[in-house]
Amino acid sequence: MSRSIAMRLAFVIMIGFGVMPLGARSQPNVASVQAFNVQLVGHSALYDRGMNAALAIYDHYVYVGNRTDSSSLCVGATGVPAGDRCPHPHPGILIVDIKDPAAPTIVGEIGKPDAGNFGITTRELRVWPNKNLLIVMDFRCSTVLHACTAGDDKRFPFDIAFFDLSNPLKPRLLSKYIPTSQKGEAVKPHEMFLWVDPKDAGRALLYLSTPTTSTNPAVPNVIVADISGVSEGRPAVEVAEGNWNKFYPGTDRPGYPMASASSKACGPYDCNLFVHSMGVSVDGSRAYLAMEAGQFLILDTSAVAKGASPGKVLSLNNDLLTQPANRPIWGQTPDDAAAAPSNCSHACPNGHSEVKVPGRPLVFSTDEVYGTYTDESAGCPWGWARLIDVKDEAHPTIVGEYKTPQDAESFCGGPYNGKSTEQFTSYSSHNPTVLQHLAVVAWHSGGLQIIDIDDPANPRRAGFYLPTALDTVATEDPALGRGPNKVIMWSYPIIRNGLIYIVDVRNGLYILRYTGAHAHDVSTIKFLEGNSNLGDAGRLEQ
Repeated sequence: MSRSIAMRLAFVIMIGFGVMPLGARSQPNVASVQAFNVQLVGHSALYDRGMNAALAIYDHYVYVGNRTDSSSLCVGATGVPAGDRCPHPHPGILIVDIKDPAAPTIVGEIGKPDAGNFGITTRELRVWPNKNLLIVMDFRCSTVLHACTAGDDKRFPFDIAFFDLSNPLKPRLLSKYIPTSQKGEAVKPHEMFLWVDPKDAGRALLYLSTPTTSTNPAVPNVIVADISGVSEGRPAVEVAEGNWNKFYPGTDRPGYPMASASSKACGPYDCNLFVHSMGVSVDGSRAYLAMEAGQFLILDTSAVAKGASPGKVLSLNNDLLTQPANRPIWGQTPDDAAAAPSNCSHACPNGHSEVKVPGRPLVFSTDEVYGTYTDESAGCPWGWARLIDVKDEAHPTIVGEYKTPQDAESFCGGPYNGKSTEQFTSYSSHNPTVLQHLAVVAWHSGGLQIIDIDDPANPRRAGFYLPTALDTVATEDPALGRGPNKVIMWSYPIIRNGLIYIVDVRNGLYILRYTGAHAHDVSTIKFLEGNSNLGDAGRLEQ
């Protein structure tokens, strides 16, 4: 998930990305400039702090979370972060004024006690603009992955924090919500999708992935919370939950997720079968589940969208439209969705994000792979993107793939993939925002990728942007920032007034203009993001 800096400057990162139509051979690495059909409009290094997380936009302000905490753990050249002599500066949520996109300016920070605490990251942010509401996922972070103080959930609790943005420079904490199952057990969220009812602008649901390998139907992999009354002082309320692990072939074995009741080794799905994230259709009738080692499923959420059962928590356990035995698969042996997979040792499936292509029966799917620092079975080849045809929701099929040259097997054994790259880099797809003809994708060390998906069987490069990395930052990402490529494009891109806003974990906030094919489609967008149905999402779906 090496090459020297000199090689990188000479080679300019092999980022003239080839494309991988379904069934085609990997195209050769193509040398290119660092930008193609994308122009830099503005940039903020965000205090050179590193470890930047997701962004959200309200009015002319950007709010940027933090992937680490307020500790002083040091991230060395190798190994697990340790020590206490490396302060993590500005660990809170930064507030950036973007009234002039060419000159984004930091104008504030949400700090302690509301953010920037020990052991907790502000990894996910959304804004519900009609309610002046900032939504922040507080997440107990890892020493290994995030250079955070070690601790457990009791010491460092996780929750969803809600802030009033009536004064956008001084957000006011309203309340916090701890996702709790119908059984009464607190569950740890990982990613979230904000859905606002197109028929009722005062109603909103927060879809939360709560990853678990459990096959117990009472232990949810997804929780849906109604947050409609939070701005008026009412609590968030769980309205639905579901877990679908038990429907996967092989999960009925004794001792699952281990190989057997007495084994210490993982069984099928490599202890990695759970919901990582989900996309939700504009009308709320469908959720598209990224199932990590379980690839991709479609869930009927029409009952949740209708909201016809006040005071009742709906079970979604039996509402799959795609049964696991009929799902599209990749990266597993045997190549049969109805069979329990063998343990994966190379190029394992890691379904990460699923975003519906507006107005078309397609889902844009990303697969994320880290380096061997996190798992010896990880590393090259990295994860890439797929287009999934969902006309037949019971039998969705992969119709096209998009790869960069670094995602090809030929890169893995080549001169630019040394030990440091294998350990501490990821040339992997991550978070997409999708229009009818374009996918705008944060691609970790591959920068920002813009993909023409007009022909889903043959997606092609339409543009990309790879920034010049900062010389140094206060805190390097332990898993993604210690290789020779210091670019880590991470967040769901947000398109606002025709410009693309994206956060690089290491290098800060970038504001970009796209000029390639279908540029008009981007320039006419008032607001669009891949993890909500706000703004132009409804218009594009028509």
